[in-house]
Amino acid sequence: MNVYDFDKTIYNGDSTFHFYLFCLKRHKIILKLTPKLAKNFFLFKVKKITKTQFKESMYEFLKYVDIDTDLPDFWDSHIKNIKAWYLQKQCENDVIISASPEFLLKPACDRLKIKNLMASRVDPHTGKYTGVNCSGEEKVRRYREVFGDKKIDEFYSDSESDMPLVRISEFSQKVKGERLCSW
Repeated sequence: MNVYDFDKTIYNGDSTFHFYLFCLKRHKIILKLTPKLAKNFFLFKVKKITKTQFKESMYEFLKYVDIDTDLPDFWDSHIKNIKAWYLQKQCENDVIISASPEFLLKPACDRLKIKNLMASRVDPHTGKYTGVNCSGEEKVRRYREVFGDKKIDEFYSDSESDMPLVRISEFSQKVKGERLCSW
């Protein structure tokens, strides 16, 4: 079984940020959140709020979008950002484990016929987490919850925060753009 991170690994860029920009173009009212978002970004950087708290403040933009229309339209124009190396390697039992919101990645996974998705559970209407941010050790916990001790044959990620998954994989590669490198 092969396991992949999503953003900057099989997707060229950060899908959450791309979706935010996509929605901002459609719904200018989101601009009114900019001062609060900037303040919370600063507070996160100086460790006064958690990453989850910062992300929830960013996800407030979801209150101003039509998720049922905007999300499919987003993937119509952004599915092309799936990297060629992944499309060539893709298998039917691939697993995506990502800190990005599950509601955001599920339509892409459906289009790619990826059945196994583990991602952060975020309410698509309020931006509030309904679970723990799926990153670091949480990714291993979520993997074990579904697959038990089944080994990971190959693991791919761009991020050092994924070292817990690297440690439980038979083989792993760090992704830098379209290049695959050793950890």
